[in-house]
Amino acid sequence: MDIFSGLILGFSTATTASNFLYCFLGVLLGTAVGVLPGLGPIATISMLLPFTFGLPVDTALIMLAGIFYGSQYGGSTTAILMNLPGEASSVVTTLDGHEMAKQGKAGRALAAAAIGSFFAGTVGTLFIAISAPLLASFALTFGPAEYFSLIVLGLITSMVLASGSLLTAFGMALLGIILGMIGTDINSGAARYTFGSPNLLDGLDFVVVATGIFGLGDVLANLENERGRVAGVAAVSSLFPTREDWGRMFAPILRGTGLGVLLGVLPGAGVLLASFSAYALEKKVSRRPEEFGKGAIEGVAAPEAANNAAAQTCFIPMLTLGLPGTATMALMIGALVVQGVQPGPEILSQQPALFWGLVVSMWLGNLMLLFLNLPLVGMWAKLISVPYHFLFPVICVFIAIGVYSINNNVFDVYLMALFGVLGYFFKKLGAEPAPLILAMILGPMAEEYLRRTLLISHGDATVFLTSPLSLGTLVVAGLLLLSIVSPRFRRVREEGLQEAD
Repeated sequence: MDIFSGLILGFSTATTASNFLYCFLGVLLGTAVGVLPGLGPIATISMLLPFTFGLPVDTALIMLAGIFYGSQYGGSTTAILMNLPGEASSVVTTLDGHEMAKQGKAGRALAAAAIGSFFAGTVGTLFIAISAPLLASFALTFGPAEYFSLIVLGLITSMVLASGSLLTAFGMALLGIILGMIGTDINSGAARYTFGSPNLLDGLDFVVVATGIFGLGDVLANLENERGRVAGVAAVSSLFPTREDWGRMFAPILRGTGLGVLLGVLPGAGVLLASFSAYALEKKVSRRPEEFGKGAIEGVAAPEAANNAAAQTCFIPMLTLGLPGTATMALMIGALVVQGVQPGPEILSQQPALFWGLVVSMWLGNLMLLFLNLPLVGMWAKLISVPYHFLFPVICVFIAIGVYSINNNVFDVYLMALFGVLGYFFKKLGAEPAPLILAMILGPMAEEYLRRTLLISHGDATVFLTSPLSLGTLVVAGLLLLSIVSPRFRRVREEGLQEAD
């Protein structure tokens, strides 16, 4: 199927009444999630996963995707108006966005963020439409050895780019691999790490773990920080940029979009790295670097374009290779697998309506967000003032109902509560749980591809080195590991993480 035919199919899929409605609900909820500090898309998607199982798979994916990229829009609103980033990727937006708001330019900052986000989202969607079919065709030539090497690279990248110490990130990934091995071994039929409990014979439900760590864990952590949410709201006047603003933000939006598109495809990179990299790039190439941090519109437009472009293109490896590059994409894979759809290079031929419907819905969703964010900016600003002690009981009820509805098993609710407590302690210890979630998905996949490779090669492990693609991927992974011991790399990484915190 060529791109033009695919887009026509996608348009007919995305514009059905149900899909269009759920796309709107997704971006609306995503904006609200982005506005509320502490309640990110990972927690929200993990809480809503059980409720999507009754929906058609294309409808469920369209809504969940809308929550993800919609949260990138919403995060900039409170970052600019209140100096409170609703999303981690919006932290850098506070540096110049809130300064502009204090100078009476809040409307122009919001417009720059919205315009940059819409343009980047449109380009990112177009890049998916063009590159994903090509990558899927190329991925059809992959064997078990190539997939194993790609998974190893993804795991290493997620550890290197995680916040906190590298040793902690490694420990989280190792714990995720162990959790993924719980249950009955498919090849031997032996029970692994079940401790005699029949409830664990089928393994840990990924949704239960993710909901506990990100959903309940975030609730427990936010209960400590409710006072930090109180802030004044900057006044919003004109929402239209001046001619000078257009001239200053045009090139940064282009550069931020290009950088975000590329970084979004890389496993483990995600929107956070894209936004900070775009800001650092603009500060280096700008003719007015002294204005950054004091209200430069470039410092708003570039990172907002970058994080929204990355939010679109990070779907590419998830859909075409079946490999999640971020924790959010791992949740998306969980949603697809539960509904009987296996992401990978054959998804374009076996589920063309799903793939192209998602692509077109992304563009429609970005268009909706452009009209949702600017006119309703006052409403989004007031949402932050809702006391958290009114919100968290409702969230907890939805979490418990959703988890119980998966298997109608109370054990899952207890298990979710356990991982919720673990998620809370992970936050207290500064251990980012994203490597754990990625490893829980990728670990069993790596084990299966390793076994397949060794069976095909009759136990000859050199097959990983005789395949050029596998060898090249392992070399990149090895170089990434070697770079960790470099003092310069460690210093740059720590400085970047300190800025993010």
